[in-house]
Amino acid sequence: MNHAASSRRFQVFSVGVLAYTLAVILWGAFVRATGSGAGCGDHWPVCNGEVVPRAPTVQTLIEYTHRLTSGLALVLAVALCVWGLRAHAKGHPARRAAGWALVFMVTEALVGAGIVLLKYVADNASVGRAIWMGVHLVNTFLLVGAQSLVVWFSRGRASLALRGQGLVGTLLGTSVAALLLLGVSGAIAALGDTLFPAESLAHGIQQDLSETAHVLIRLRVWHPVLAVVTGALVVLVARWVARLRPSEEVRRASTAIIIIYAAQLLAGVVNLVLLAPVWMQLVHLLLADLVWMALLRLCAAGLASDAPRALPVSQGSPASTAGTV
Repeated sequence: MNHAASSRRFQVFSVGVLAYTLAVILWGAFVRATGSGAGCGDHWPVCNGEVVPRAPTVQTLIEYTHRLTSGLALVLAVALCVWGLRAHAKGHPARRAAGWALVFMVTEALVGAGIVLLKYVADNASVGRAIWMGVHLVNTFLLVGAQSLVVWFSRGRASLALRGQGLVGTLLGTSVAALLLLGVSGAIAALGDTLFPAESLAHGIQQDLSETAHVLIRLRVWHPVLAVVTGALVVLVARWVARLRPSEEVRRASTAIIIIYAAQLLAGVVNLVLLAPVWMQLVHLLLADLVWMALLRLCAAGLASDAPRALPVSQGSPASTAGTV
């Protein structure tokens, strides 16, 4: 009973850490969208040379709050890793996931520090900033993914079996790569919207089509195209994997991806029509994280060592889904 109670407490804690991390990520997007990234100057970890700013501006308060909440997120990641190691036996997948979650939390902090120290904040519209934003997005996705897997494995799910997965492994790997690419393009598009806001939808389209437009504007036009193409790919893969790995967990993950991605596309259209208001950018980012989490859930269920496999289809006979690994 004590072990079961401890396991439940760890599960609740892991969910809480994931939810808090998502909130910190959204606040970080708020920092970028409001141009508050330079609120603490180019100082890190102190703020404008002070541990506690004495006469902070609104931008300083926004950036300083992000630093404080990020610091707590790092502390929680350490606690999650230590507790995960102590609560699970050697070789348990939750231990590895918790370890990777801490690694990506540390690299998240380092990337954030690099952005500040290199002055890739406020009105900086360099290609270097776009690259760092892309790196930041990928690391954020990896962090959220690792924490999501901690939650998944802490509930007693089987470990992953990456070898011998054949078509399923290829399909899921392609989807993961495509979603990461889409996320990077979204980060660059959001940066372009912040630095070069359009006065109207027509003005925004004119900006996108201009041959003299800044590179960030020319790049952001590709994001909607990638979103549609990637959406079609992810939905197709989700349905395909649900047939090849016919389990209830895979079916639920497949359904979740389709629903959330549809909401994400709708949010993207609204974001475009409303000229990317800050609140809509945050909604769009949250849905992107949820799509990513749903895809990783599909990967975890479809690539599980105990995932059932559909039997090969005989010539002229219907498929059977009774076989298991």
